[in-house]
Amino acid sequence: MAVHANVAIEQDLEALAGALRASTVAVRLGRGGAGSGVIWSADGAVVTNAHVASRARAEVVLSDGRRFDARLERRDERRDLALLRIDASGLPAATVRDPATLRVGEVLVAVGHPLGIPNAMTMGIAHAAVGEGGRRFVQADLRLAPGNSGGPLADVAGRVVGINSMVVGGGLALAVPADDVQRFAGDGAVPPRLGIGLAPAHLADGRDAFAIVAVEKGSRAERAGLLVGDVRLARDADRLRYASALDVLRGGRAIVVAVPAAPAGDRAA
Repeated sequence: MAVHANVAIEQDLEALAGALRASTVAVRLGRGGAGSGVIWSADGAVVTNAHVASRARAEVVLSDGRRFDARLERRDERRDLALLRIDASGLPAATVRDPATLRVGEVLVAVGHPLGIPNAMTMGIAHAAVGEGGRRFVQADLRLAPGNSGGPLADVAGRVVGINSMVVGGGLALAVPADDVQRFAGDGAVPPRLGIGLAPAHLADGRDAFAIVAVEKGSRAERAGLLVGDVRLARDADRLRYASALDVLRGGRAIVVAVPAAPAGDRAA
């Protein structure tokens, strides 16, 4: 029975790797180095890291070996994102998942070209859910190496939850959340910053939630009167930055907090 189970798991992993590799590309800058990228739309939009796409032109190599000259359409160093464009259509674009739905402990995989090894896959677990405050990241406990930058971080269904950006703390991978990537690839707009740090929490009635663990000084959150310890239901976490009023739990009591509009230039990565 165990043998059959192992075979089934291996087959599932092979299928997962194949699906992710199809939408993962190599991004090359002559002799200067290489990284990875993700096909974001079937008409030739490729997302990678800003530190990978450091020049106006690059070469993109698809998983089937086809090579394209790519032009840089947009670059944001703060969010470490870049949008490349290749002249192609009918490409296998990535499927995206809202990272706000991630739970700590979920299995995640990364695909890329570490140390020049093509289409390598590594596996780990979600270390922390997406939060706010400064730069936003999806954190995962998995091994990345140079060349993985710009590649996908995905769940076991093959849905991309982030674009791998860096490794910190001896093995903690940080990825730019897929919802930020989606907005960047769409119109480049940066969502207004609320200025809070979030951590997963579980209510006594079994519901999942996010607890506010930090409030930035001078932020919209501070001006609104949000406090460390306030709780927001997990299903609404991805709407926080756009809300003009928030329903939160404070000391077990439901209250409504009015959120001021973002001043010009008050934006988040």
